[in-house]
Amino acid sequence: MQIWNSLAEVPPNFGPCVVTLGNFDGLHRGHQEVLSQVRAEASARGALSVALTFDPHPALVHRPESAPEQIMGLPDKLAAMAGLGLDGVLVLPYTLEFAQQTPEEFVRSVFVDTLGACAVVVGHDVRFGHGNTGDLTTMVDLGADLGFDVVVVNDEGHDRRWSSTWVREALHKGDVDMAAQVLGRSHTMSGEVVHGAARGRELGFPTANLSPDACGIIPADGVYAGWLTDTHGHRWPAAISVGSNPTFVGVSRQVEAYVIDRPEEPVEAFNLYGQHVVVEFVRRLRGMVAYTGREALIEQMHHDVTDSRSILG
Repeated sequence: MQIWNSLAEVPPNFGPCVVTLGNFDGLHRGHQEVLSQVRAEASARGALSVALTFDPHPALVHRPESAPEQIMGLPDKLAAMAGLGLDGVLVLPYTLEFAQQTPEEFVRSVFVDTLGACAVVVGHDVRFGHGNTGDLTTMVDLGADLGFDVVVVNDEGHDRRWSSTWVREALHKGDVDMAAQVLGRSHTMSGEVVHGAARGRELGFPTANLSPDACGIIPADGVYAGWLTDTHGHRWPAAISVGSNPTFVGVSRQVEAYVIDRPEEPVEAFNLYGQHVVVEFVRRLRGMVAYTGREALIEQMHHDVTDSRSILG
């Protein structure tokens, strides 16, 4: 999959293509249906399949104080898009200046002059151009004037429409099972493993601590069964702790994963510091509890490992 980070990076005379646009935060099942239709239309027309997205999210530019938390970072989103078989993704830098374009200016510049679109795939609620003044009727009219078809995605038939909002709601409740149903896969975070307070190591459970600037929504505090994938692509079963750990005073909120079942070497020797890892949340085991004494905490951690092993198989 080709990735372009500006209009200038798209090769001259590119196209024809079938294109769609959106933020695609989380790349949930609704997004996947849209991109699947883009690929199908492109195949039927002998064209290339392209998605247009924005960085940063427009809400972070227009209303940063109330912008929704991002489910996944741009690199993870692009990697997920590549797995869906698209030919290309155009990532346009979103600025206040860019947002001043009228609907026609935007469509003509991006879809027609740059991408050579023969068809544009959109939902019924599509909005674009300055002040979101462009809608589905606008797109259909522009297509008739500028020479491309408009294909409207049918997103009916679900009790609730797949959405990034639904994913955020589930994660903030710690319901990673529901989040996975909407996403079509388990929720993940990615980031560098950094040094922590080494309390886990002192208790016999050394953990990989994610950097505070790790990408992805942190689910509700608690302990989760999941997986950790290291820089080399090895995927390890893990018990994952999210929160400030109420047993210890003054600990900031963090995500730490204890990798289990590594018989080939002592787990204490398992060094992930400095690696960029992916942490995958499969099932919430329990909420955070303050334990009276280290022994009670250690006993519970053994139970968490046993429960994680049972869930992950």
